[in-house]
Formats: sequence, C-alpha cells, structure tokens
Amino acid sequence: MSSVTHFLAALGQYNFLQTALITSIFVGVMSGIIGSFIILRGMSLMGDAISHAVLPGVAVAYMLGINLLLGASVFGILAAMLIGYVASHSQLKNDTAIGIVFSAFYALGFILISLAESSTNLHHILFGNVLAVSDQDLLTTTGVLIAVILFVVLFYKELLITSFDATFAQTYGLKTQVVHYALMLVLTLVTVSSLQTVGIILVVAMLITPAATAFLWTNQLHVMLVYSALFGTVAAIVGLFLSYTFNWASGPAIVIVAALIFGLSFILSPKQGILFKLKGNAKG
Repeated sequence: MSSVTHFLAALGQYNFLQTALITSIFVGVMSGIIGSFIILRGMSLMGDAISHAVLPGVAVAYMLGINLLLGASVFGILAAMLIGYVASHSQLKNDTAIGIVFSAFYALGFILISLAESSTNLHHILFGNVLAVSDQDLLTTTGVLIAVILFVVLFYKELLITSFDATFAQTYGLKTQVVHYALMLVLTLVTVSSLQTVGIILVVAMLITPAATAFLWTNQLHVMLVYSALFGTVAAIVGLFLSYTFNWASGPAIVIVAALIFGLSFILSPKQGILFKLKGNAKG
C-alpha cells in the first residue's frame, strides 16, 4: 500500500486526523489572507514580533486556566502598542523597537512557562503538534477564520488603500491607526489559533511564505488573497501528509512545503520568475 493510500485510509478511519487536516487547512487559508496584508505593508518583522510576543499571554492564560486566545490577544495588542509608542517617541527606527519589545516579551514568556512547570506544553507551543489538535481547537480556529474573512470583506477598501498608500489614506480621511491596530488584533488571533498547528517559532513562516509566493504570481490584491490562501492550503495538506507518514514535526513539515512552493514559484512565475527573466534577457 502506497503512503498516499495509507494516509487516505487513515484519514477515513481516525477522527484526530480529520480534525488535524481541517484545522491545518483553515490555518493555511487565514495565514495566507492576513499574510498578504502584512507583506504589502512591509510589516513582516511585525508579524514575527507578534508571534513571539504572545508567548507570555499564553503562559498567563495557562496559569490562570482561562482561554489562551484571551491572554495572547492582550499581550499581542500590548506589544503592537508598545512598538508603536517607542518608535514614535524616540529616534529609534521601527525595526529596532520591534527587536527590543518582541525579545523582551519572548523572554518573559519563557520565564512564565518555566514557573508554570509545563515543558511539554512549551514544546508544543513552540513547534506545534497538529496531530494533537482537539475538537475545541478546531472550533476556535473556525471562529478565527470566520472573523478573518469578515474583517477582510467588510474593510477591504480600507485595507487596500492603507496598504498601498497610507499618506493618501490619511488625506482621504481614513483613520489609518485604527485600521493598523485592527489588523494587529486579527494578526494576533491568527497567530494564537495557529500555535497548535505550526507553533510560535514557525507561525511567521506561514504568515509570510504563502503570501510572498502569491505576490510572485499577480499584481491584483483580490487575486493575491485567493492565491495565498490556496498556497497555504496546499502547504498544510502536504505538510500534514509528510508529518503523519514520516513522523515529522507538523510545523516544520508544513513550513518546508510552503518554502518549496515559494522556491518553485521564484523560478517559474511569469511575473517575476528567474526563468522568464533569463528568457527575456536572452531575447534582448
């Protein structure tokens, strides 16, 4: 029996695998969608910062026995506000403020996790374990996916304008700061709901890589959103297959597949691919 056939047979038999597959797909879709706005706004570092800054929130929520999303969301927004405050009230550049805040929050998270004496949970938080996703995790991920889609549909125009020309958006009368922090909140929710699947360390890769891949194929935002969600989904499905078949850690498996898709697109895409550039130079 081939690996694919065995995987499909197991998928029809085991509930935990079905839950893992659906959750992975949902994470791939919402990471791709939000990631598109993150890279267009030049905020890849901010995505990295938020993904690391939620760790103390997760630790506090775990210690208090409350919902992880609540604790992580508070710390994610707090980190975004602190970064903005430090950058706007000093001559430090934004990337410096990001480095200071996210490393401090990340360190605090490690200390709090060690106080909670939960090294096993820490490993899962850092690297993900999609095969251990519960039905409750799936419900949470579904809720966040719905929130992401509603957010993008309702505020598409505002996100489009502020992503491409923030100065024009301000003169147009849009509250760019409100849009920014709303995006940060949604980014935090996506990050936390992705912890069980890919983990804190690798969630930024799922936010950036599918969206960057989509960027190589199109100049239209609405098409980019669809492509990034599609690439995220393919990475999630193939990554889960590799994780189950070869007993690899789920997070790294999914991220490696996403990176391979990016690599192929970097070579083959008609918009920016190396192959088409070489052909164009040869014709020239």
